[in-house]
Amino acid sequence: MNLIYRYVFIVMSIAVLACAQASGQTEEKAPSGEYWPTQAWHTATPEQQGMDSEKLAESLDFVRRNEVDIHSLLIIRNGHIVLDASFYPFRAEQLHDLASVTKSVTSTLIGVAIGRQKLSSVRQPLLSLFPQRPIANRDERKEGVTIKDLLTMTSGLDCRFQPHEITLSEMKQSKDWIQFMLNLPMAAEPGSKYEYCSGGFHLLSGIISQTTGASTLDFARHELFQPLGVQDVVWPSDPNGVTHGWGDLHLRSHDAAKIGYLWLNRGRWEDRQIVPAEWMQDAIQVHSRASWGDEYGYGIWVNPTRDLYEGNGRGGQRLSVVPSKNLVVVFAGGGFEPGDIGKFIVAALKSDKPLPENRAGVARLAAAITTASKPPVPKSMAKLPEIARAISGKTYLLEANHLGLKTLAITFAPQSDASVRLTFADNHTEMRPIGLDGVARLSPDGRFGLPVGVKGYWEDEHVFVLDYDEVANINHYLLRIGFNGDRIAMQLSEKTSGSEAKFEGKMEAK
Repeated sequence: MNLIYRYVFIVMSIAVLACAQASGQTEEKAPSGEYWPTQAWHTATPEQQGMDSEKLAESLDFVRRNEVDIHSLLIIRNGHIVLDASFYPFRAEQLHDLASVTKSVTSTLIGVAIGRQKLSSVRQPLLSLFPQRPIANRDERKEGVTIKDLLTMTSGLDCRFQPHEITLSEMKQSKDWIQFMLNLPMAAEPGSKYEYCSGGFHLLSGIISQTTGASTLDFARHELFQPLGVQDVVWPSDPNGVTHGWGDLHLRSHDAAKIGYLWLNRGRWEDRQIVPAEWMQDAIQVHSRASWGDEYGYGIWVNPTRDLYEGNGRGGQRLSVVPSKNLVVVFAGGGFEPGDIGKFIVAALKSDKPLPENRAGVARLAAAITTASKPPVPKSMAKLPEIARAISGKTYLLEANHLGLKTLAITFAPQSDASVRLTFADNHTEMRPIGLDGVARLSPDGRFGLPVGVKGYWEDEHVFVLDYDEVANINHYLLRIGFNGDRIAMQLSEKTSGSEAKFEGKMEAK
């Protein structure tokens, strides 16, 4: 949703051009189709698929050397995995939040619903799909809003992205999220203006539920995930049971790649046309343009050359497809720029034909993958300041804040890990170990049962920095805590969204 998308598009476009120059052609090729990865992906060395293993190993070295906050990188060429790396503290077997890549999946499910004749076309008017709901601010412009307008972020609804997805936040504070979105006034003619609107994709999820009689998650399980062999999914719903249409879908990278492979095969999987081919082709055409210049299809970002289309999400989530090169790439992370890794993919793409065997390069890549999964070398722990003893184990009552954090207590022990106890407004409590040697300590039972990594350090004699990483849930919080007598001042920043906040607290009286 910002200029980094343009950079990713440029990088991947260069990759397409570089590969085209090596092969002497640029026309689109059909995928190999030799098998379907319903049960498992086939693997190959990079050289067997026309890629340079040495250059791919350099990408992993770059990540390690620069402490890039990437969680996993999966590259599939010609239907074969050529690189599959996970980076500590993320583990390959874990689900991962796709963030706004979810929008691309919701869009795909609209195509599936049209193919199953649950919807007639993208031209159906929005309001006609909710005939039992009383709708505020109803006028001629709102009557003209269609499914296509929602898919292309051009609904004209007064849905504002800045600051900090304000309309999404307001929707989530309402009792009925679908009703909230339907009640919005109009700000522009439908189809006339691009405005990034996550709530519009929640309306699309509501449309799927309304027309299929099932939640979007259940519809997806039966019509999309099961045919693709995707079994483990986390996809939460709103207070009224409507699956989040804009984000929060959690999949494994291997399963996310299957969706990319489905797109690559024009909506076909094995002997079944899951998404109508005509709809899939239309979905990856340019239908609207963001103010920063990037172009949009149906919930999918589209490169002007049409050699690249992708789902994008905050924190570095990407599901990228280069049809002319039979390439699917899945990035997952906690706040990084995929373009920094893309330049290595550019360099690795050498040919559309197999390259000579490179045993040394393959061995180097395998070693880099192994190293990536290991924690960094611990640093020597600094001596604790005097104030650590005074505040150790003390509970601080916190002002109201958007995290819903109610109390905080940090316990320090000489020459060992610390721990933090957090209590939230809903009264659930977390106890987490804190690594003081530069290595996050993992503990279980974070959101959706996924682990949390926490580390920290003393910035000076009175300021402790707590690094709270939800890892696969992608939120990555830095809490800078200043201690002054019985009071604390907290500066909160969240790495993947760029949001910041300040609030204070007071030591609990005994």
